[in-house]
Amino acid sequence: MSLFTVARNPDPESTLPYLIRLPLGAEGLVLKAREPWPRTARVYCHRAEEGWPAEPEVLEEVPVRVCRRRGAAVDLVLERGRDSRSQVVFTRLRGGREAIFWQTAKTARAARPGARVPGRRAAGLAPEDLMILVDSRERYPYRFVGRKARTERRALRAGDYAVELDGDLVAAVERKSLGNLVSGLTDGSLAFQLADLAELPRAALVVEDRYPAVFRLEHLDPAWVADLLASVQVRYPAVPIVFGDSRKHAEEWTYRFLAAALVAAVETPLDPSGPGVRR
Repeated sequence: MSLFTVARNPDPESTLPYLIRLPLGAEGLVLKAREPWPRTARVYCHRAEEGWPAEPEVLEEVPVRVCRRRGAAVDLVLERGRDSRSQVVFTRLRGGREAIFWQTAKTARAARPGARVPGRRAAGLAPEDLMILVDSRERYPYRFVGRKARTERRALRAGDYAVELDGDLVAAVERKSLGNLVSGLTDGSLAFQLADLAELPRAALVVEDRYPAVFRLEHLDPAWVADLLASVQVRYPAVPIVFGDSRKHAEEWTYRFLAAALVAAVETPLDPSGPGVRR
């Protein structure tokens, strides 16, 4: 099993007292870090060119559920109840020097404190065949009134609405108002939600507004927000972002997407060795 490891940096002169090793590549990615976990703020890191020490003073080893490079970031999910999800983000400072920041959704938000900002049954399924799981944290959920579907409230690990097959989630939809979308883009939390969705066989994000509404924002630069939106879509191409025009149409799209995804999961089982393996 792949392991995430934290060790003491053996170099007493270094201002970065910890080493972390991510299971990427044959040798793993080794970074020097200022803290052993980004609990209160983003943690500055630097590549450990000398690699992993021969006899490290290991402070922690945790099994890894997900460690995947997506564009400029590495998504890391550990097998533990708390402090399980983080991202390692690679960027360039002025002058071209590389900078690496290790962050969680909470510390990403803290790093940007000023950023606020039809009745026909779907896919031919009978009503008893389509059970839509609704995340228990949804305050004003879709009710799918008039649709041929049943609903059940449950805590979902990804998305706001989902369908399952043989006990496994096979598809999920995250819904956003335009305000929620903009807030998630500017504080960095949306990338974490998309990372969760990307681990499912099929997933999407639906927005309860039209795309041109992005360019009518008053308190943020619309072009900047549009660039952020394009960047996360490129980073997570397997999770389409759909603008549903209104809440009503977004609900309808969600209903039909989940129904189609369930039919596809039944008719075309996923290859266990492929990237869309059910979890």
